[in-house]
Amino acid sequence: MDKILVLDFGGQYNQLIARRIRSEHVYAEILPYNKISPEQIRQAGYRGVVFTGGPNSVYDPASPHCDPAVLNLGIPVLGICYGHQLMAFLAGGEIRPAQQGSEYGRTDLFVTENVLFRDVPRQSVCWMSHTDAVAVLPDGFRAIARTEHCPCAAMCDETRRLYGVQFHPEVTHTAFGQQILRNFLFDVCQCRGDWKMEDFASTTVEKYRRELAGKKVLLALSGGVDSSVAAALLHKAVGPNLTCVFVDHGLLRENEGDLVENTFRHRFGMNLIRVNAEDRFLGALAGVTEPERKRHIIGESFIRVFEQEARKIGHVHVLAQGTIYPDVIESGKGDSAVIKSHHNVGALPDVIDFDEICEPLRDLFKDEVRAVGLHLGLPPELVWRQPFPGPGLAVRIIGEITREKLALLRRADAIFREEVEKTGLSDAPDQYFAVLTDLHSVGVMGDARNYGCTVVLRAVTTDDFMTAEWTRLPYEVLERAGSRITNEIKGVTRVVYDITSKPPATVEWE
Repeated sequence: MDKILVLDFGGQYNQLIARRIRSEHVYAEILPYNKISPEQIRQAGYRGVVFTGGPNSVYDPASPHCDPAVLNLGIPVLGICYGHQLMAFLAGGEIRPAQQGSEYGRTDLFVTENVLFRDVPRQSVCWMSHTDAVAVLPDGFRAIARTEHCPCAAMCDETRRLYGVQFHPEVTHTAFGQQILRNFLFDVCQCRGDWKMEDFASTTVEKYRRELAGKKVLLALSGGVDSSVAAALLHKAVGPNLTCVFVDHGLLRENEGDLVENTFRHRFGMNLIRVNAEDRFLGALAGVTEPERKRHIIGESFIRVFEQEARKIGHVHVLAQGTIYPDVIESGKGDSAVIKSHHNVGALPDVIDFDEICEPLRDLFKDEVRAVGLHLGLPPELVWRQPFPGPGLAVRIIGEITREKLALLRRADAIFREEVEKTGLSDAPDQYFAVLTDLHSVGVMGDARNYGCTVVLRAVTTDDFMTAEWTRLPYEVLERAGSRITNEIKGVTRVVYDITSKPPATVEWE
């Protein structure tokens, strides 16, 4: 099996690079830049190495650098953004602040004929995000692409098979980014493309069958796609030693608690404990309005409930979670910035009453998780369920959480989902839901003045949840949803539609 090493220098899109590589059926693994030596890279038999982006300037003495000998192993290297600048710096070039200032967002790209740009038009669109630039090329390198403000948007030393791109080919906003990665994998690295997601499923089951042998495992089951696939993997690995604990925290969508219980207890025959903890969670959240504080309260409350249930069934060695990579990267991974803490990652308390934590999906994106679920035999209606955050409706209510607000939002969310689904367009947006804001406005009901709250409808289209476009839903769908919400739910006077993409926004509001 061919392998590509992704050296992580702390950027937000680093795992996305690995995901794009794996989509070409080439196995990719990520390691921190300082955790593997050039000799270890050579001995491991990697077909290629990718230097990722990162938030630093390469000329800052505190910035992350790998051993320059990586460039002399005879193994192809692709540098992306910070990795492009680092390659030039390590090879003897000069990096300076960009003369024309920073470049961010969609940018016209002009390329010259080169193996890296095979089947890429001479002019296309790329995604830029940089303040520094390669000012002086190292010996042996030549520029092979430019933008209006960046003379060296890509470079190469063809003799040593070293390539760098200032832009991000891994994001969907770069029109031919996947083709560029494909050219690196197959034309430069000579990969065969013989790795499949089924390999991940089988190797993961075998890995945990060995590592968790004889250990009791408690899985935090939300009933969403991620925890469901994690449950299926671990059930195959440890069988009856797995106990799924479903915490109904009172922050679920309409009728969701019963659906989860019926699916896993009766359909799949798993050991399932349902804990009704609404009073505990809402009590802890009373008066809290700050989003990060909400997430930390929910994260700690989850852990304490799991500990309590674990003590009831005897000593449990392992806490398992359905954490996936977007959760990890947004909560801050390595040198990456914290965007928002996820209840099962950045919001975990420092001390927990388990020997270890098991996260079998930690390195996967949502679409990869779904592929694993289908391979494991989970029903499509479960695998393709709408994503739902672990903190539930708590991060879809702006401000304080109350039972009254929860009831209002549950109904508004259900109406919106009903209207999208009845049109047959339910697979067009990848996620769609309602948000209850803390904004109030004047309305008119009959001949009387009304003063009520504002509900936001949100729908996005994405394949990885690291970037997302707002979905252009038909006006008729929005009209029916808005009309029903204002007519059927007392206290709502206004419905608006969110047309912000990610970035600059996140998918969820909090």
